[in-house]
Amino acid sequence: MPRIAIIGLGLIGGSIALALKRAQPEVEVAGFARTRETVQKARRLKAIDVAADSAADAVRGASLVVIASPILAKRAVFAEIADALEPGAVVTDVGSTKSRVMRWAKEILPAHAHFVGGHPMAGKEQAGIDAADADLFQDRPWVIVPSVDADEAAVNTVLGLAQVCGARPMFMDAEEHDSYVAAISHLPLVVASALFSVVFGSTAWPELAQLASSGFRDTTRLASGSPEMAHDIVRTNRDNVLHWIDRFAQELQRFRDVIASEEGEQILEAFLRAQVERDNYIESGPPRREASEQEFERVNFLANLLIGSKLASALQKQEQIIRDAEARAEGKDRKGRP
Repeated sequence: MPRIAIIGLGLIGGSIALALKRAQPEVEVAGFARTRETVQKARRLKAIDVAADSAADAVRGASLVVIASPILAKRAVFAEIADALEPGAVVTDVGSTKSRVMRWAKEILPAHAHFVGGHPMAGKEQAGIDAADADLFQDRPWVIVPSVDADEAAVNTVLGLAQVCGARPMFMDAEEHDSYVAAISHLPLVVASALFSVVFGSTAWPELAQLASSGFRDTTRLASGSPEMAHDIVRTNRDNVLHWIDRFAQELQRFRDVIASEEGEQILEAFLRAQVERDNYIESGPPRREASEQEFERVNFLANLLIGSKLASALQKQEQIIRDAEARAEGKDRKGRP
């Protein structure tokens, strides 16, 4: 019977275990976590078959090893399991950053094992085995990051893992991955935390908290995530995160300048463009990487046409509201005259 070892049984590791057992119950899953309590919970949930006493014990006899520990703990995990890995074993991880992890794997893991990086783009603000969900990866991207000299069979093994969990595999190199996720994953985490911090830091927080509704909760949701994970992300992807923070600060300044100008048309256009382009993304999905330049030009032309039409309509409505308000004010003034 094949064995799969999972080191780290939190939200991601636990969800992988549950998805594997649901799809292929005959596979033996051995698990290890930092606390015995987590391992026992995973056993009670039937996410794992074997509760290992150490990471090394978990990987003995395993053909596939999934490292789901915190990012900065991976180096120590690699060192602990190196001598226990079976010849030909495939090792993968699920960390949010890849460049350093790929270097550590090359430095530490033995030549008879094959490492292929991975990152399922799924999660929740809740952490731990109690939040694990077999459907967490359903139809979500799962980035696979092979090294230049990666073994083809090992890559296919990790590809199969992603598919068994219900995810959509996609391939990237480590540097490309880290740059992209800094924009669409790590920057939102920083922004959510900063937004909550600035509002919470106000002396009016007791009153503000009573007014806070779904918009504030949705926008700051990521601030409830694991601080340890956030720490490891920004420590191992600092330059990319700083780059996107700077880009966001520039865009925020542009919005500030537009709002300060009090030019109604510019204000409407700024928010309309964001609305139209986001709505198109939600409805149509991401643009195809292989799309031609002509296709991109056509999409941009249609977006600009739609924005122009909506802007004209919105400006007409605003002007009508102002005229109606002025007419009402003039009527009241006339009635009040002697």
